[in-house]
Amino acid sequence: MSDPAAVTSPPYDVVVRPDGLNELRTADPYNIVRLILPQAADPAEGHRRAARTLRHWRAEGVLTQDARSALYVYEQRGPHAVHQRGVIGALRLTEPGSGTVLPHEDVMPDVVADRAALTRATGTNLEPLLLSYRAAEPDDADAVIEETVRTTPLLATRTADGIEHRLWAVTGPDTLARLRTALRRHRALISDGHHRWATALRLRDEHAGRPPWDRTLVLLVNTARHPLRVQAIHRVLPQLPAAQALERVRATAAFRVRPLTAPPGEALRTLAATEGTAFLLAGPAAGELHLLDRPDPALLARTIPAHRPAAWRALDATVLHTTLLEAVWGVPDRPGAVRYLHEADAALAQGLDTGGTAVLLRPVSEETVRSLAEAGIMMPRKSTSFGPKPASGLVLRPLEEEPEQGPIAPEN
Repeated sequence: MSDPAAVTSPPYDVVVRPDGLNELRTADPYNIVRLILPQAADPAEGHRRAARTLRHWRAEGVLTQDARSALYVYEQRGPHAVHQRGVIGALRLTEPGSGTVLPHEDVMPDVVADRAALTRATGTNLEPLLLSYRAAEPDDADAVIEETVRTTPLLATRTADGIEHRLWAVTGPDTLARLRTALRRHRALISDGHHRWATALRLRDEHAGRPPWDRTLVLLVNTARHPLRVQAIHRVLPQLPAAQALERVRATAAFRVRPLTAPPGEALRTLAATEGTAFLLAGPAAGELHLLDRPDPALLARTIPAHRPAAWRALDATVLHTTLLEAVWGVPDRPGAVRYLHEADAALAQGLDTGGTAVLLRPVSEETVRSLAEAGIMMPRKSTSFGPKPASGLVLRPLEEEPEQGPIAPEN
């Protein structure tokens, strides 16, 4: 049987294509990327291929379904002080605006449509969302997690990034009741998975709210005990040459432009220390970086809606999309025109390879994200990247009329 680490993948939107996709596909014939990112010239055929693959894996015993309903304690430990524990389970979907689950980013309709089609074809929640809540005082959920991690895990593996993953099934009725009661008291922020959440809401409505479509697979983490890291998501504009992007900024005096001779890591630290709105823009040649800061106040006043809260107007992502992309560069925010990458090096490489422009951003604090979400204010899509993200491929949830059975997981 495959090593569980070899069959896992980062979430579908973090996989850097095509290199990362090919690496995962060749790592193991049972890697989950074959389900979450099926490859075919026609997307519909890709979805059917994923469904056939999933059926074969279940028939072959690659994936086994738990006989009893369960919640799962999930732990990640690794380099750079990574230590996260949470609970994986099926969360009841709430109405937008209910305040129980707080989204904070807009979504791209085409991505939601694709994820919905894939979920219909496979009849499975293939990846958990990452939700966070804050419980400053230890409660029963924390107690159950601590009790559980002292037992033998159901699964333990280490992925290539050095992260150790451990998973425990919680099946005792009393323990499950304690967990559910404790978790119901909290409001959860969608930290990662806005498109999966929007997909789940669409599919719930298509099925008139009937089980099992009234729930979706999530990982819940108490960030008072296990803080998440918040990182930026960078942009690549493959159809806008970097020289042209810089020329337009200078011609309109939209921002102050300063060349940086430092390597990317040092340049990102300079960006982080810059006051006010700022970005790093990749130049036409490898290694060229430019710091954009001190935007023209009159331009901001013309391009950013004045009725929105000050915290939203000051977001780098807001200024990038409303001022730079729309007003200065005339780049529409749609597939093909804007790509989103989680790693700065990958964004710089793609900008250079495509002859386009890479724009590097700074992360937003969790406090700002939560404050805007609690006020019902949506940030521009792909404004944040919370982590560590749960590995895809460890727990899946079949959307079948079998409420007494639990999610399915790789055979260890």
